[in-house]
Amino acid sequence: MREFVNSLEKFGIQCELVKDTNYSRGFPGKNPKDWFFGNKEFKKLINDTKPDAVFIDRQSHFGLGVLKAKIPLFVLLRGHYWSEIDFAKKTLYKGLLMRIVIWLRNRISEKIFRDATMVLPICKYLEEIVKQHYPNQTTDVFFEGINSSHWYHTEGMKLKHPCVGLLQDANWWGKTKEMLTLKKVLEMMPDVNFYWAGDGPYRDHIITELNKFSNFKWLGRLDYPDKVREYLSEIDVYALISGMDLAPLTLKEAQLMEKPVVATNVGGIPEMMQDKKTGFLVNEGDSQDLIDKLSVLISDKIMADKMGKEGRKFVEEVFAWDKIARNFLDVIRSSVAKA
Repeated sequence: MREFVNSLEKFGIQCELVKDTNYSRGFPGKNPKDWFFGNKEFKKLINDTKPDAVFIDRQSHFGLGVLKAKIPLFVLLRGHYWSEIDFAKKTLYKGLLMRIVIWLRNRISEKIFRDATMVLPICKYLEEIVKQHYPNQTTDVFFEGINSSHWYHTEGMKLKHPCVGLLQDANWWGKTKEMLTLKKVLEMMPDVNFYWAGDGPYRDHIITELNKFSNFKWLGRLDYPDKVREYLSEIDVYALISGMDLAPLTLKEAQLMEKPVVATNVGGIPEMMQDKKTGFLVNEGDSQDLIDKLSVLISDKIMADKMGKEGRKFVEEVFAWDKIARNFLDVIRSSVAKA
């Protein structure tokens, strides 16, 4: 968000970047005092800054305060909120107390989604999901930007070539289980080395299966951004093998590092790359499709290099923060004009 603010300020917009919980808290919460007096700092902030509009990236008491103050509210939606709620109910929130907490938090979120000036999902795929829940709400896609100057070739990590690099965590089984598609790939491509950088609660489910193959190695979670930059510098091909993703940052980072990419054709992934130009999309659960696409990029260095260069060009053109900020200001002005 700091880089987004920096870009907005280039266009003469005065911004105040704050952490919502420092200014607004309430029920449910751990401190009973916040239930009654948790909005004091928020009122002072609004009185001091007198904002023309407020942009939030999560649904909390801060957003409720903005609605109550009748200030235009723009809500960034990064994830599939409704799917995450269902998943939480089935896993972490099975007890009665936590069920009540999640119900109360959901009530806050739904009010914000319903009454905000605009909801800004991070990809077109997610915009369709929002429309299913709130068909009358105004929406516009907000592609999260990235600073290309942070991503450049560097020495450091040494891997065995040819190699395919995966950089993704294992936090949700709906996403992670797709990595098991690699079992057939590892078997059929014994001369290609596959490295997975990432971690999460479902790590062992994957490692137990893939460690059976000598051409697979788990690297754990890498320090960001330096070790990630070294890793992306070294790999030959980047692969995102996921059962669901919306706007994966690593896919943009790999393309900025001029690596050809192969990614599962699900969710918002097709919007974050260009099929057959910066890499290849593959069918979900189709190991043969994955083998075919990886084989092409491993064997055809000229194609791989060309796709890598196209990838950096694509990300710089579409996801530059200045462009994101300019589009956002156009959206706000259009919204105000209609009001």
